[in-house]
Amino acid sequence: MRPTARPRAFRGVAALSRPLFALLTAAAGLPGCATAPDEPRAAVRGEAGVPERDRVLHACRAAATALRTGDYSGAKARLDDALARLGGLIVDDAAAARARSLFAAEDTKVFVGEPYERVMVYYYRGILYWRDGEPDNARACFRSGQFNDAGAQDERFSSDYVLLEYLEGLATAKLQGDGTDALARARVLAGERFRLPDYAPGANVLIFAEYGYGPRKVAAGRFGEQLRFQIQDPPSRSARLVLHEGRTVVPLPAYDDLGFQATTRGGRVMDHILGRKAVFKAATNAAADVALAGSVIAADQSHRRELRGKEGGGSESAAVGLGVLGILGKVVSSATRAEADTRQWDNLPQRLSFAALRLPPGEHSGRLEFLDREGRALAARTRPVSLSVAPGDRDTVLFFSELSR
Repeated sequence: MRPTARPRAFRGVAALSRPLFALLTAAAGLPGCATAPDEPRAAVRGEAGVPERDRVLHACRAAATALRTGDYSGAKARLDDALARLGGLIVDDAAAARARSLFAAEDTKVFVGEPYERVMVYYYRGILYWRDGEPDNARACFRSGQFNDAGAQDERFSSDYVLLEYLEGLATAKLQGDGTDALARARVLAGERFRLPDYAPGANVLIFAEYGYGPRKVAAGRFGEQLRFQIQDPPSRSARLVLHEGRTVVPLPAYDDLGFQATTRGGRVMDHILGRKAVFKAATNAAADVALAGSVIAADQSHRRELRGKEGGGSESAAVGLGVLGILGKVVSSATRAEADTRQWDNLPQRLSFAALRLPPGEHSGRLEFLDREGRALAARTRPVSLSVAPGDRDTVLFFSELSR
């Protein structure tokens, strides 16, 4: 008796062996892009449960929070922990090698951050060294920050932090050295945007300020293989410190912009690796689709020959072989991890500023104002400040952040 005809779309599939049919069904559900890593991220607060690969990131976030809340000892401890780890991690280690393989995501490597993130570790630590009366160690940190900023693909943006150069020269002047070369380099980097003041070795109050919200990393591209940065445009464009009922006004312009630093370095070595991973993933997935389609066609032809009372003519074997190849291709494509690492030091500022002045020892009060694009004070962001200038030769170092809570 002639079997009941089935709809055309199912006849070829019905001719396949049950195991192959099950595999094809599973393969059809495989995603074209790998899922996110299943290892949970540790919270910013608290030490427990922090993966070893995220220890530097956790220390950096906690250090920034501690610095803004006046916990200088906590900030130093966390920055020193980050620096000790970074010193041994910016090498071609095993974790980084694994991240370059097809089947490991970039964020499986130990976090060392992008150059602008590493620079900020040294920048913050330099501030704290200076606060502790160690301008020589502060200068070493600023120089190390410049070293970490060097090596940009576009040489125009290689080591181009205005403040790192300026502060290196100021520390040298404070140590009775000649900082004019560093000042000259800083002025070249500043260009026509603003004029950097001459060094005043007699200034006994150093003001570090930061405002705005730092760059955000995002993944772009078909498989998330492209690392991109989102730059916000916060209302605070500059700041000023007003003391003694307005008799002393200290401008705090934005000498450096982390958004600019994040977006002007050109490509990373890892970008090329991720690009090749994405090409391989797409090509393997496309080849798997072709093989699976060929498997279904071959199975359909085999089934048609059986209905006519003929031998399969090798079509069934071809269907099985193509099906296996298609399944393997889908598995390999799905397992290829092309997504960029978007872990980020997400409580950084956008703009960095500095000023130096001389004040008599004792207590001083005033207000810190953040200014909009037109130079108007943002009332909601204005805050009172009080400071104590110590007698003697040791500098009083102040740190102000719009991100303080």
